[in-house]
Amino acid sequence: MNRRAVALCGVAAVVASMVTAAVPAASADTASTPRTAPLTWEKCATKDHPTLQCSSLDVPLDHDLPDGRQITLALSRVPHTAKKSQGPLLVNPGGPGGSGLSLAGFVAKTLPAKVSAQYDVIGFDPRGVGKSKPALDCRPGHFDPVRPDTVPATPAIEKANLDRTQAFVTACAEKYADVLPFIDTVSAVKDMDAIRGALGAKKINYFGYSYGTYLGAVYGKLFPDRVRRMVLDSVVDPTGVWYDDNLQQDYAFDTRHKAFAAWVAKHHKTYGLGKDPAKVEAKWYAMRAAVAKKPAGKKVGAGELEDTYLPGGYFNGYWPFLAEAFASYVNDKDADPLVEAYENFGAVDAAGDNGYSVYTAVQCRDAGWPRDWSTWRDDNGKVHEKAPFMTWSNAWYNAPCAYWPTGSLEPTNVANSDLPPVLLFQATDDAATPYEGGVTMRRKLHGSSLVVEQGGGNHGITLSGSTCLDGHLAAYLGKGKVPRSGGEVDAVCEALPDPKPMSTKSGAGRGAALHGLLGFRG
Repeated sequence: MNRRAVALCGVAAVVASMVTAAVPAASADTASTPRTAPLTWEKCATKDHPTLQCSSLDVPLDHDLPDGRQITLALSRVPHTAKKSQGPLLVNPGGPGGSGLSLAGFVAKTLPAKVSAQYDVIGFDPRGVGKSKPALDCRPGHFDPVRPDTVPATPAIEKANLDRTQAFVTACAEKYADVLPFIDTVSAVKDMDAIRGALGAKKINYFGYSYGTYLGAVYGKLFPDRVRRMVLDSVVDPTGVWYDDNLQQDYAFDTRHKAFAAWVAKHHKTYGLGKDPAKVEAKWYAMRAAVAKKPAGKKVGAGELEDTYLPGGYFNGYWPFLAEAFASYVNDKDADPLVEAYENFGAVDAAGDNGYSVYTAVQCRDAGWPRDWSTWRDDNGKVHEKAPFMTWSNAWYNAPCAYWPTGSLEPTNVANSDLPPVLLFQATDDAATPYEGGVTMRRKLHGSSLVVEQGGGNHGITLSGSTCLDGHLAAYLGKGKVPRSGGEVDAVCEALPDPKPMSTKSGAGRGAALHGLLGFRG
């Protein structure tokens, strides 16, 4: 997997004028209270969420220039119905780049009725996302199949991927030169405080998944006196933002892929792929080699196959469908189920150019990345030797950050002793946000409590069917109660059982509904 550096002369010409020196992230001392007008809410009900309302809020593109150019945030709300309200509960699905508008309805519907009735559940599309304006879309069709193989086995493959990266960065620089310097976590956090002000609330409650945990922790750092309660589920390691966190993901996703292979082997009678997990995994890599040479249905090459099976690392409810496609291709030489699986699971990025554009803009701006491609080649080559499942796929997903046209901010040190008790949830085998992130965040947030799903491998674990986990969530949001043990972990819940073969109903339901809303990749 050694890679050859390719000069990005075209990018350099476009972005030279945009490059700025690294600057520190804003501190609480520089964060000001936004001036906002009250929100006007209109009905935007859906069949599943009949009381959903929508609004919008103008905020400064640059919060240091509050009277300068304004951008628009899209908001949603399920209003409280109890006589006494506990205030707004802002929710975020992660990403970065995930839309939070639908998450408000899901959270309000899925929390115990007595709890959700006490909150105005507020969803929002962060700056650049979805229905917020402007919504970034750097290069439509960037993920259209069939893309180059992700593993850079030859200089030609490396060049093809770097050319593709160059095209994306060039497009972003050309279309959004004036916006990209302000698409970052700190700016999004200040937007959240503008939402708080527009709601007329002195404090907010917050519930974030995945990247949303980092977003919440940064909000708590800048505005600790404006936090009432905070729930962080599937926790980002705040000390690895973002290059190191992505490398750690590679090991964790490889382990999770092996868990999928073991599950398929356990159900050999159904899938006929063998009883030995290692041999099942070898058959998956043989399938990968085959579609790299001849894409299935002229649509699923090696990269698309990785995209198809990556969601199985986030949520095991997808395993029966992925296993069926795997078995059909290997045993029956039938590629149709594999193409269908790609369209259902892997084509998320192909249809999600906005989410990916915001993802790169935030991660590339938030923190420093190696600017010498040889560092990426060496680091990812070493990781790939031990964890081949998605290392290079992940590297190319983040590769624009090696050439991003803005300078980098300094990551926010989220260490905090000024917050009320924060409740953290973490699965021990989570791949997208490995377990250590939850432990690290607990240490950083003085007085926080950590609830662990022992043996759980899913990403986003509350409101997914666990009575134990949801009990802790309800006790906290309802009455402010957190578990305390005096140790590193404050409470432990058993993991939900793995799905059964072709259990379409168990693959749907709450878990699948939630994972359809969570931001991809982090």
